Amino acid sequence: MQSDAAQPASTMAPSRAPEASASADATLRQRAGAWTLLRAAIGDRRAIAGKVRRLGQTARVYVNGAELDRRLGALEAQAMLDAARGRPGRAQLFFGGLDQLRFVIVPAARDYYAARGISFWMHQVLRFLDDPVSVVDPTGLFSLRETITGHVLQVTHLDPIYDLELLQMWPDGVAEFEREIASMLDGSHPRAATIGAIIEDAGYHRRLLEYVRAYRADPRAQRLRREVGEVGADGEFLAAAERFATLPGYLDWCQRLPPGAFALLWRWLRVRRYGQALAAL
Repeated sequence: MQSDAAQPASTMAPSRAPEASASADATLRQRAGAWTLLRAAIGDRRAIAGKVRRLGQTARVYVNGAELDRRLGALEAQAMLDAARGRPGRAQLFFGGLDQLRFVIVPAARDYYAARGISFWMHQVLRFLDDPVSVVDPTGLFSLRETITGHVLQVTHLDPIYDLELLQMWPDGVAEFEREIASMLDGSHPRAATIGAIIEDAGYHRRLLEYVRAYRADPRAQRLRREVGEVGADGEFLAAAERFATLPGYLDWCQRLPPGAFALLWRWLRVRRYGQALAAL
């Protein structure tokens, strides 16, 4: 694991998220009604065909052991996975992803969208309609590169470093992502219309481009962290956010999980809080 992967929890101090704006800077997600957003997220026939293609290709990656080995090998080469401890299996990756969802992603998203006056469930529906794979594979390990980059573009991330580390499964992953963000800003990105139905922060893509450029120059660059609201008062949430914010942190967690599917399921049903889960490792 990289020594600079986590920063002190105090850097994620609770803060009131900015309220939804009715100004000219408001995005389509903030201005439009539900039906307009649903139609925009679905897109035209070409967009739908792309979603179906990505879903099928992701399913093939999931069953292709050689491709998963290649990806994990690339992460080992980047010192993001400790090869000496053995690679986590699919069941460990799956249940580790469920932990990441329940301890960090879902509570942070609920808090963020509530502060902005946006329905959490409506937002998940829009995300699914824009790209089903971004919901089906929350870990990103089985996704296409374009699915990962599209996901980072469609969601104002708590901390996008995890996804930048994922993109290092491909030699030019981060460089290509920089070009995608630039095309999103100038309106030439092929998914500009559907992503525009989801993103709720008009300045997010500009800040993201600045961060990706800084990260390419130095992976230790100051992280682009979204401020947290009321959930930031929960010490267990802050500890879990530091653990799962980075890909090495997530993979280390997966390596520590029991290997058997039944044991993993029993643990998931029995353990409800991050502190319990950590103590049981």
